[in-house]
Amino acid sequence: MPPEKTAQSSQTIPGPKPSPILGNILDMRQGEVFEILLEFHKKYGDIVLLELPKNQYVYSIASPDSIQHVLQMNNQNYTKGERIRIASPLVGNGLFSSEGEFWRRQRRMMQPAFHKTKIAVLAEEMVRTIEEMLDEWEKLAGIGKPMNIQTEMMALTMEVVTRTLFTSSLTPEEVAELGEQITFLLDVITERSQAIFPIGEKLPSARNRRFDKGVATIDKIIYRLIEDRRKSADKGDDLLGMLLEARDEDTGEMMDDKQLRDELVTMFLAGHETTAIALSWSLALLSQHPTVRRRLQAEVDTILGNRLPSAEDFNDLQFTLAVVSEAMRLYPPLPLTLRQAKEDDILEGYPIKANSGIFINIYSAHHNPDVWENPEGFDPERFLPDRIKDVPRFAYVPFGGGPRQCIGNNFALMESVLALSMINQRYELDLIPGTDLEPYMPGTLRPKGGVPVIIRKR
Repeated sequence: MPPEKTAQSSQTIPGPKPSPILGNILDMRQGEVFEILLEFHKKYGDIVLLELPKNQYVYSIASPDSIQHVLQMNNQNYTKGERIRIASPLVGNGLFSSEGEFWRRQRRMMQPAFHKTKIAVLAEEMVRTIEEMLDEWEKLAGIGKPMNIQTEMMALTMEVVTRTLFTSSLTPEEVAELGEQITFLLDVITERSQAIFPIGEKLPSARNRRFDKGVATIDKIIYRLIEDRRKSADKGDDLLGMLLEARDEDTGEMMDDKQLRDELVTMFLAGHETTAIALSWSLALLSQHPTVRRRLQAEVDTILGNRLPSAEDFNDLQFTLAVVSEAMRLYPPLPLTLRQAKEDDILEGYPIKANSGIFINIYSAHHNPDVWENPEGFDPERFLPDRIKDVPRFAYVPFGGGPRQCIGNNFALMESVLALSMINQRYELDLIPGTDLEPYMPGTLRPKGGVPVIIRKR
């Protein structure tokens, strides 16, 4: 239930002084918003008021209580907002963008496909894909040739999500085409979402025509897959097969082709870049902290030895999971997510105006000194069971929280732990001396310029 409607004066809401016309928009430098907002939170507290052109307001929130209020306690008052429509040509009405009763229906239908028992089946395909990548690395191990681990992780997670979604239903040419188009379309959507005055998408430019053509290309591939699988007697045990069999528990209805297309594209996007970024930061941090890396290697050697891992090993690889978790605390792949208030509300004792935007500031929450000791330090031990139990639930939200927590969180963690354990089982990756790892946010929080490493066998 929402809190009782009592609040402080709106004049007391802290935040940087806005300019008369543009408000605080000039403070939001592209690629650096996460760092700017962190400094604002250090100066003004857990809730910060930002003004935008046309008398629009955005509140950045970074405390566990305020995040829990928006994502869980009063979540029905906070929607994805108008800006989500920018992504709709690509994701349609999938779980990421849908709202209300339709979203709830879809979530219920899809949830069984992401149960841990189902993810365990997909883990076998993950392991095969990771092993193939590591076999290719044999050519580079020990010869001193640099490798960009971010590029490698992007290719790996693209292959994993393709195989687990569609098994072998895609041709190599289609996989390459999907990857190329998805990358371009995401770049355009990011540009559009960050525009102060979002009118560029309506212009008859060559870039916009290429965007429309890219969506059409993806549609052609996905609809072909759906048609082929519907005609087959064996629907398959990949995610496509699971969704084809999903039914509404109340009506017995199944998804039509359009909804299947939207959910598959959404999962393709969600299962690719963010996991690659989490793995890239994890490997970079291990190189910078050799003591932590040796502890992870010791865990892998003890539990796995020389054999390949399986889903059953996930619960035993606790320190490996802790490394991934700490990497996502320091560098959450999605550092900011946006909600829009439907009605007036009270947050941290301050009034929130209807139609205002809310930045769920994941980056600032993960660096909040009121919650985390030494918040800028790399300390995976804080995520071991005896310590993480004392951290407030909504202090750590790399996958969001509440009813709309990412449905693929178990998938992403399984893939990350399997990949990190297998990589460290066979190789050591060392950053090229002089590498300055700088986080940058063109949309997701990536290492600017990638992660150049030298690879050698253990």
